Amino acid sequence: YLWAQDMLSAFHDSLDNGIDPDGVVSPDSADSPNFDPTNNVFFGGDGLDGFIGQVLTAEAINKVKFMTVALAYDGASLGAVDLMTYDPASGLKYFPHKIQVTEQMVAEGLPPEAGELTVIDDKSDLFDQFSLLWGALHFADMMDPDNSSTPAHLAYHEAFDGDPFPPAMSRSGVPGPFDLMKGASMMVLKNLFAFHFNSDEGSFVDEAMLVGGALQAGDHIRTVNAGYIIVGLQSAIKEFAGTPLEQMAMNKLTMQANFIVNKLQMADGSFANGYTFGQGMDASDKTLAAQAGGVRGLYAAYQVTGDETFRQAADKGYMALKNNFYNREQQAFYTKAGNQVAAYTPFNFAVLAGALREAALVGGHSEAPLVYTRFFKKVANVMQLSEGEATGESGGDSDGDGVPFIPEQVENLPPVFAAEATLDMTSSGVAADGPARVQAFVLQQNYPNPFNPTTTISFSIREAGEYELSVFNTRGHKVRTLLKTELQSGPYSITLDAADLPGGVYVYRLKGQGFNRARRLVLLK
Repeated sequence: YLWAQDMLSAFHDSLDNGIDPDGVVSPDSADSPNFDPTNNVFFGGDGLDGFIGQVLTAEAINKVKFMTVALAYDGASLGAVDLMTYDPASGLKYFPHKIQVTEQMVAEGLPPEAGELTVIDDKSDLFDQFSLLWGALHFADMMDPDNSSTPAHLAYHEAFDGDPFPPAMSRSGVPGPFDLMKGASMMVLKNLFAFHFNSDEGSFVDEAMLVGGALQAGDHIRTVNAGYIIVGLQSAIKEFAGTPLEQMAMNKLTMQANFIVNKLQMADGSFANGYTFGQGMDASDKTLAAQAGGVRGLYAAYQVTGDETFRQAADKGYMALKNNFYNREQQAFYTKAGNQVAAYTPFNFAVLAGALREAALVGGHSEAPLVYTRFFKKVANVMQLSEGEATGESGGDSDGDGVPFIPEQVENLPPVFAAEATLDMTSSGVAADGPARVQAFVLQQNYPNPFNPTTTISFSIREAGEYELSVFNTRGHKVRTLLKTELQSGPYSITLDAADLPGGVYVYRLKGQGFNRARRLVLLK
């Protein structure tokens, strides 16, 4: 949705100059929804944006349509669900956590199609349902024919008026993508209330399922789920304004936020990982995701309700997150309390980004963007899998890691996140009978950066052996070999003098003993 929203929210002309949508200017023919290639108005901020935005939207529509006609589960079999008439009280249907797909060939040279579909994990997972609800709600908002609140929505109208996408049923008499997304949102929201909400405890639960046709709900809620279900309800309240679902969502949002404050947040502002009804909170080995999820949810609750209790609790949680999990020297976050080796995944990275963003926008913490920027440069730039000549790729997928060689990508860094990355934030220890030994490989960001003409590159070697530190331009050509020699375990620093190089972006790479890491530097002249 975020990609599609960004790419379909504007127009451009044949010279890629932006055109502000105003409800009058249109890429369509006069008095027709059909695209007019001669009126010099095109979808998207540029030609590529417009095309990609339409492809992404079409993919989302087809995914949700497929789910509703083939993946609705009643506890015994998969099938369709009627979004217009669905009522959990008349028979529960939901989208299970995992479905195995057996593919079958269509014809030589064509992609395979789905064959047999088998449920292999029949639980309803709260984060699954939140994710689907959030995405479908926002696509429904994009496609809403009655929403002309912003120039972006005026641009969306031109995409959902019959060409390239069908209009809403209120305009044509036939259900369209808007009705599909609105109906899917309604189904998931009703199921969240029926499946996952424990009214006695005032909280949602992580898992629920049908056993013999009867609902069996869990008794545990993870803090990150408790926070993010509030984010989903925040969107639902807006989208279902004026309907009974609005008040239901508001009531449950308030109860869930109170549950976080009263049952999941500790005196120092930090959050337990979760809570089991009848037993209490899980306060051991507190995780980064729990802290970020709690902060994100409470800021959302404050935005919806205006209750200062939630904002104050969010602020307190943010300060605990920053004080207890942020290592200022390393400019990185611990992912588990007391564990010096941080293990980053796209999931905990994303929820942390959400918490820092809301701390700045809602909480007014002016330092949060700087903390995030430093963290992003330290961790995200490394987690982007660098596939280009600078990392030894020679085309295709020569290193066999499943990420293709993309030579045209700026700096050879396609936006593909690694599944996991670790960072050892312990300082080098000194043995009683010998020199210091580094516990991990580290390639630090050069300083200063940007620079002119000299900068220092620091790194630490865990294992003795031969290492090469080289600098490459953005075309992947090696422009400098700073060292190529045998090194012992320990910290090192080397100065790059780039007086003879043109200004621009470069990549420096340290390679040896199984370690292969690259970072960017900027030479200003």
